[in-house]
Amino acid sequence: MEERTEIADLGEFGLIEYLTKNFEIQNASTVLGVGDDAAVIDHFGKQTVITTDLLLEGVHFDLMYTPLKHLGYKSVMVNLSDIYAMNATPTQITVSIGISNRISVEALNEFYEGIYAACEKHGVDLIGGDTSTSQKGFIISVTAIGEVTPDKFVKRSTAQNGDLICVSGDLGAAFLGLTIMEREKKIYLENPKIQPDLEGESYIVGRLLKPEARKEIIEFFEKNEIVPTSMMDVSDGVSSEVLHLCKQSNLGCRIYEEKLPISDESRRAAYKFGLDPTVCALNGGEDYELIFTLKQEDYDKITFNEDISVIGYMTEMEAGSKILTKGGNEFPITAQGWNAFTK
Repeated sequence: MEERTEIADLGEFGLIEYLTKNFEIQNASTVLGVGDDAAVIDHFGKQTVITTDLLLEGVHFDLMYTPLKHLGYKSVMVNLSDIYAMNATPTQITVSIGISNRISVEALNEFYEGIYAACEKHGVDLIGGDTSTSQKGFIISVTAIGEVTPDKFVKRSTAQNGDLICVSGDLGAAFLGLTIMEREKKIYLENPKIQPDLEGESYIVGRLLKPEARKEIIEFFEKNEIVPTSMMDVSDGVSSEVLHLCKQSNLGCRIYEEKLPISDESRRAAYKFGLDPTVCALNGGEDYELIFTLKQEDYDKITFNEDISVIGYMTEMEAGSKILTKGGNEFPITAQGWNAFTK
């Protein structure tokens, strides 16, 4: 029988101390971390970037198929992704959680192991947070803080007509991972004796459960002296994000279906489920890739980076936002991605 410690046995301060005792400071900007009334940071003349996310059990994650360690990792990644989307470097996070008494100290420790792994991988310090009792489900709120050289941050509203539209990595995998996990959950609930069948699906399941914020793309920009003209991360589906860039920059766009980067694993999974891989790439959320626009003269700087695909270009607003299909047809792009308020 696994050991189970009740949270009540440790109390709030005891719990925080227990969960954060192994965190070591990695950034010079972290003057004071966990353990005081508030943290102190000093970014030495750089500009500070701040973002926050709320993750709710039953809305953003399902504990039936989400290991707690993966959940801790992902909770950090979704925030770091927003910092990278500003062309900034993440330096600190705070983590606040609401927990019901069905979660043991050991389970929470696993969750914090995931947080720790994410922090270590991206060189980020955990500097604070809060814990509270939740009457319903597990609640996670993470705030990430980053730094950027003055005026090097990249907004959504600054794309120019004629700019290239680029994305990192590949699209649609996380949505397909979610589709397969939801299918397996349904089968399990109907017949708990049946073992989950995830044969050959480790890539798409990994993209759902353990996404990776695109630090190396930001490092590539810096090394090659590239400053995107606009940027955001792909959390709600690429069609939705393209429309954000268009709307905020007062432009239209042309996207080419054949240019959308889709992995072989995603294509296979889509066909298996009777889904169109293009629709999954456009409307599936949670990829946490970066979508950005570049001046055409910067094209040569990205041609050798196999992790960056040019999927289209920005146009005058009057031309509308359209996708050109492989068959040569044009359709208006519609945002059918993840919407936090439709459930």
